[in-house]
Amino acid sequence: MACNCGRTGRSTLVYRLVLPNGVTRDYPTRQEADAANRRAGGRGSITAVRK
Repeated sequence: MACNCGRTGRSTLVYRLVLPNGVTRDYPTRQEADAANRRAGGRGSITAVRK
């Protein structure tokens, strides 16, 4: 039987917006994350995350 360790399938890059109140949301593009951050008052942080 083949080893299934390591990467299987493809990973995707998403942009995670973390707001000061602890809410996290993932967006497919940086522009969408930036827009959501502006709507929320511009105080959140955005990081790129592989899923």
